[in-house]
Amino acid sequence: MIKKVFVSCLVIFAGLYVSGQSKQKDIDDYFKALVKNQQFSGSVLVIENDKIVYESAAGYADYTTKTPNTTGIRFPIASISKIFTATAILQLNEKGKLNITDPIIRYLPEFPYPEITIKHLLSHTSGLPPYNAFFDKAKKESPDKTFTNKDFMLEVVAHKQPLKYQPGEKGNYDNVNFLVLALIVEKVSGIPYKNFIEKNILQPADMAETSLFPLPEQFDGRKIKDFAFPHVYLHFYEATPVKSNSIPYVREYWHSYGFNGFADYVSTIRDLWKFDNALYKNTLLKQQTLEEAFVPIKLNSGETNPDYFGLGWEMEKDTSLGKLVYHSGAAMGLSSNILRNITKRQTVIIFDNAHFNAHENASKLMMLLNGKKVDMPKRSLAKIYGNTLVGKGVIAANEILEKLKKDTANYYLNEDEMNTLGYDFMGNSNPYHLPQQHLYKLAVETLKKNVALFQNSWNAYDSYAEALLANGQKREAIKMYQKSIELNPENENGKKILEKLLQ
Repeated sequence: MIKKVFVSCLVIFAGLYVSGQSKQKDIDDYFKALVKNQQFSGSVLVIENDKIVYESAAGYADYTTKTPNTTGIRFPIASISKIFTATAILQLNEKGKLNITDPIIRYLPEFPYPEITIKHLLSHTSGLPPYNAFFDKAKKESPDKTFTNKDFMLEVVAHKQPLKYQPGEKGNYDNVNFLVLALIVEKVSGIPYKNFIEKNILQPADMAETSLFPLPEQFDGRKIKDFAFPHVYLHFYEATPVKSNSIPYVREYWHSYGFNGFADYVSTIRDLWKFDNALYKNTLLKQQTLEEAFVPIKLNSGETNPDYFGLGWEMEKDTSLGKLVYHSGAAMGLSSNILRNITKRQTVIIFDNAHFNAHENASKLMMLLNGKKVDMPKRSLAKIYGNTLVGKGVIAANEILEKLKKDTANYYLNEDEMNTLGYDFMGNSNPYHLPQQHLYKLAVETLKKNVALFQNSWNAYDSYAEALLANGQKREAIKMYQKSIELNPENENGKKILEKLLQ
């Protein structure tokens, strides 16, 4: 009997070992496919029951110098910083120093919105307008000044703006909420925000690689050792990204705003694991507090906030894998995510310093960790087409597109991406405020190809018509608008343009 039990145990343990190895291979296969298809540049850490399941890095921390990303490199965690601020507020709540249902004016008497509570700020339901709405005049008068939290209250009082909605009526994610929370942390604790986070979060969690790094300094163009710089692709057709801090508009924007509370910490994936572990061990907050933080807030109507925000944390609506709580971070050229399955004590921590898909990839890694299947990454044919069109011309671009679109296992073709590429060539959208570049002929070629690929899409014809018109091809544009309206009689904007053209 003892021998049989022993053999049975060996079989069970062997099965668990094989299962673990299978998960690792699935995660590794997915990660390598991301890298191969140029959809990842950063590092990733997958944890289960306080043990590393997978850890890896890829891409470059600095594409200019070809400095590689490593698993130990520091990176801007962006809005993941908000969970430090939320933890600080909840710690003060536990100590009886404040109550999250209190109005802000109890701690900041000059705050001109008496109806807003701390809870509204934590759950992004305050209705406050963005912080820059209060600084339009001050920024014009002092264009070289770096505004900080100390300036915020002065400008709010001097240039009070109407609320977007009544507090608790709706929800909208906005950094301004956590700027105000940082002010409350300082007022209630009596010490600077940075010192409070250091003393009450970073030190207890042993997070020696995490520090406050003001946004103006992150983006001012300086050289920083062992640091993953955010990068952006200036155009959809670009093959290589550039550092965000090389773009004048980005540097100037963040030079103006040096606020604390919502996006100013840098860390490593291992240090964020320490934070995750400290939460599980209740080193930072009591279990009851965490359970309350991980419940979506109810709006004034009694309905759950559709954004599923709790007290500083966001929840996934799908609970088939367990209760998933997370926070994402995004900057101009970076995305990050900490995704925690608190039912099964699983965590995925990921950053990407050249793409905006950290949450999407974290979710897929969590699925793989739980034995679920996910679609493997594929390369974008729209990007390959655009890159070839710029570098080698129309004939080469069409040839490679026709050749690769047959390989559906490794490549995908998307109408919206082709449309985006066409508009990128037109140069009407300029989010980085760079000198305008209008490549109308390439736009026409791209959107003409999109029409050929997606012949039943009214939007493809509408976009093609717009490119033709921009390129001075009025008669052809009229025909394409007519075709678009034929496919979609409710294309009101197309009708208006067509009417003007026919006149």
